[in-house]
Amino acid sequence: MEIELKRIIEQVGKDKGISKTTVIETLEKALVTAARRKFGLEREIEAQYNENTGEIELFEFKTVVETTPRDSSQIPLAEAREHDPDVEIDDQIGVKIDTKDFGRIAAQTAKQVIIQEVRSAERQIVYSEYKDRKGEIVHGIVRRVEKGALIVDLGRAEAIVPRKEQVPREMFRINERIRAYVLDVLKESKGPQIVLSRACTEFLTKLFEQEVPEIYEGIVRIEAAAREPGARSKIAVASRDSDVDPVGACVGMRGSRVQAVVQELRGEKIDIVPWSPDAVRYVCAALAPAQVVRVMVDDAQELMDVIVPDDQLSLAIGKKGQNVRLAVQLTRWKIDIKSQSFMAAVQEELADALSVVEGAGEYEAKVLLDHGVASLGELAEADMELLTAIPGISEEGAQQVRERAAKLKVEKAEREAAEAASAAQAENAGPSDVVVAPVEDAPAAPEPEESTTGA
Repeated sequence: MEIELKRIIEQVGKDKGISKTTVIETLEKALVTAARRKFGLEREIEAQYNENTGEIELFEFKTVVETTPRDSSQIPLAEAREHDPDVEIDDQIGVKIDTKDFGRIAAQTAKQVIIQEVRSAERQIVYSEYKDRKGEIVHGIVRRVEKGALIVDLGRAEAIVPRKEQVPREMFRINERIRAYVLDVLKESKGPQIVLSRACTEFLTKLFEQEVPEIYEGIVRIEAAAREPGARSKIAVASRDSDVDPVGACVGMRGSRVQAVVQELRGEKIDIVPWSPDAVRYVCAALAPAQVVRVMVDDAQELMDVIVPDDQLSLAIGKKGQNVRLAVQLTRWKIDIKSQSFMAAVQEELADALSVVEGAGEYEAKVLLDHGVASLGELAEADMELLTAIPGISEEGAQQVRERAAKLKVEKAEREAAEAASAAQAENAGPSDVVVAPVEDAPAAPEPEESTTGA
């Protein structure tokens, strides 16, 4: 029996990955619980594993008294000296309990405690292992779906991919292999919950780290990343080595590296742009593939007015604003995309306002645009210092320009409001608003003449 217990302790520790000490402590605790269930909770009972005999021994500690004990916590001196000849009155002595008399209920209690403690030890091991793997990519197999969440078998543990951490329109079959990012490891009462994600930006950057050796070695850095899962992503990269092209390193020979990431993300488009400490260059690169003609910067508000050719406007904005939205996330700058024709109209309006000053016009309007004055409203509130810094404009002229800009702004607003009201009226006009002339005495329609235009 003792040899069998030794073997069981070693086998449980090996199968469950639990240390031998933990298994022994679990068995000791189980036997103490079972003994107290049988003999009474007030009993002072301890368990001890005997390494030599391979047996877990139970001892009940009693106080030595001279004659008849008052309760079970005491033992007569004569009986105590049968166990230890040197014992004295008021000493504590441990009396061995025969575990063969436990019975079925006590054995069942011990079994339940052992199962509970082993599971608790397993949970702690899993938590300790995976809390250190937070931020890594793990492999698993999809086992089932619960309320929209994927349950993934990682081998020694199960993980969950919540619905919000899944990529839209991405489907996985049962028993299909999956790669995901360890987003968090939560210590729950039922065991650690390992939360995985395929939708987070970190999953994208970790995939590049695995595919691009230069990133793993620290030669190339991913300075920023922006992602709309399942649709499009942008990453900005920089190199610590002037001989290494960061964009080329990430793209790989014939696009092999970036294609490996795209394949894992199931066709998600990825733009790789060079990072730059120059905010203007960085923003222009982030708006790729659109070409930028001109940029006006407002450092105070971290805002950039970006001018693009008319035929590049939709490309710069992207489908439903996706391209500019990702560029904003990537650069942390507010970006306002405007076409060249729009800015030409704005320049014409500014020139009109400046015309109150003799000799001022298109050139001065362009100067104001370069200084970030991009509307009649901004011109009406422009600093006097800015206006008077333009050659030929005095303080009096600057005031006139501001007044003229304010007037033009009001006129423009009224004109636009009238146009909007007219358009709304035309749109809301119904059949009842149409007057139909009587047809009783209407003349016969003339015969159609032969058309002289092509079909």
